[in-house]
Amino acid sequence: MSFQPLRWNGFGRFRAEDLRTVENRETLQLNGRATSLVWLAETLELPDAERAGGAPAGTPFVLLGSGDQRVAFAVGAVQGEQEVLVKRLGRPLSRVRNIAGATVLGSGQVAPILNVADLLKSARKASAPIARMAAERPAAADTKAILVAEDSITSRMLLKGILESAGYRVQTAVDGMEAFATLRAEHFDLLVSDVEMPRLNGFDLTARVRADRRLAELPIILVTALETREDRERGIDVGANAYLVKSNFDQSNLLEAVRRLV
Repeated sequence: MSFQPLRWNGFGRFRAEDLRTVENRETLQLNGRATSLVWLAETLELPDAERAGGAPAGTPFVLLGSGDQRVAFAVGAVQGEQEVLVKRLGRPLSRVRNIAGATVLGSGQVAPILNVADLLKSARKASAPIARMAAERPAAADTKAILVAEDSITSRMLLKGILESAGYRVQTAVDGMEAFATLRAEHFDLLVSDVEMPRLNGFDLTARVRADRRLAELPIILVTALETREDRERGIDVGANAYLVKSNFDQSNLLEAVRRLV
């Protein structure tokens, strides 16, 4: 992931002598001052198996904020720094917590840009010390397979990243027609689909899945910009198990719905 340049203070690695526990919370002693220490994955509500057991010496961290409001975010790795052109997300995803926008890297990969102000607010709300921040990934043998059907590349990669970071195996489709063909050819435990897509929209895709004897019981989550009561009722009528509106999108709601259904 990439970071907004706002209140960027650089990065480093823990030294054993700099780790302290203050009021049952992990801190770093930086320039003689205790600085809150949290896991970035925990702040983003993305399970990370490497967090278990606390923060070992040598773990990289990113320092954000200013003055007494600085927070050290422990991360899995720091790949480096580079300047990128940030593209803000469109209206359906403009309110995604902790995300400011997205960029396309030189490799062609779409990378979300984190919102520093949101990250600092989220970190301050965290109540558990870092040593307790161990959220389990699904075991390899139990990893669930999810198909994401979404015609927008930004939304598609965002959903894929959220679900993969939570430990799920994710495959994508660019529209409903491709999604239905993929579902009939491979096994999946869940379908996450947009509604407004070319060739076959999410409502019709859901109806086709429910009409297929082999796929009829597949859990389906619709994630869409359509937010009227009529649209919600239509989603439920065609067989969706959950209906999430993009204007109020929160990744924790998505992950909660996924855990409930699979």
